[in-house]
Amino acid sequence: MAHAKNHDYHILPPSAWPFIGAVSGFIMLFGAVLWMHGNGPYMFLIGFAGVIMTMFGWWTEIVRESHQGDHTPVVRIGLRYGFIFFIMSEVMFFSAWFWSFFKHALYPMGPLSPAVDGVWPPAGIETFDPWHLPLINTLILLCSGAAATWAHHVLVHDEDRKDMEHGLLLAVGLGMIFTVFQAYEYAHAGFGFAGNIYGANFFMATGFHGAHVIIGTIFLFICYLRARQGHFTADRHIGFEAAAWYWHFVDVVWLFLFASIYIWGS
Repeated sequence: MAHAKNHDYHILPPSAWPFIGAVSGFIMLFGAVLWMHGNGPYMFLIGFAGVIMTMFGWWTEIVRESHQGDHTPVVRIGLRYGFIFFIMSEVMFFSAWFWSFFKHALYPMGPLSPAVDGVWPPAGIETFDPWHLPLINTLILLCSGAAATWAHHVLVHDEDRKDMEHGLLLAVGLGMIFTVFQAYEYAHAGFGFAGNIYGANFFMATGFHGAHVIIGTIFLFICYLRARQGHFTADRHIGFEAAAWYWHFVDVVWLFLFASIYIWGS
């Protein structure tokens, strides 16, 4: 047949989702600027709704393509490479916050100079004891990563799918507990975001990590819902694999945050 497919690549049809996503992202960020200047959150919420709609619609199409057999081994390799590059960009993102923290910790600015009267943490800052709630949160997140690995192992070895669902639920539950404990920690912080470089670095680094924990928890929960629908098989589970990689990245970033900011930086 003249139009028969004789290659392993997936030629994408025209889609409006990239354009809708770009416009929605611009509206959301422009609305955020307006919101910061006291004009209300309405434009931000409109853009945010558009971004959520784009994510749902676009990823639904990708799942449908997988069920239709468009995700050949060659396509799956490309999807894996794409997600690896995404994680690499996230590594660079967090590197900026670590750079800022270490720069100010090693060369703390005082009224005269770092060498004369610079101290770290800045005077008046009461840091967290790393061996209480931060350590508990570290263990919770590591246990969540272990649960996700268990679920992935069950899937790859084609074992009882109920065990995979239980592993995902456990990972999601522990991720939610981590977020609750982080919010409790923020509420009892002895310093604020504004007025000192320690607080700014602390809340930006741990806050963005907390946002990634929330995103990763949602990611794993979506995988749980898809697992209940029988979407994943031992050789076709790119979505699950991406969620597991993302969750382990979140774990590793937290270990660096715990070691550098909570232990060394205090």
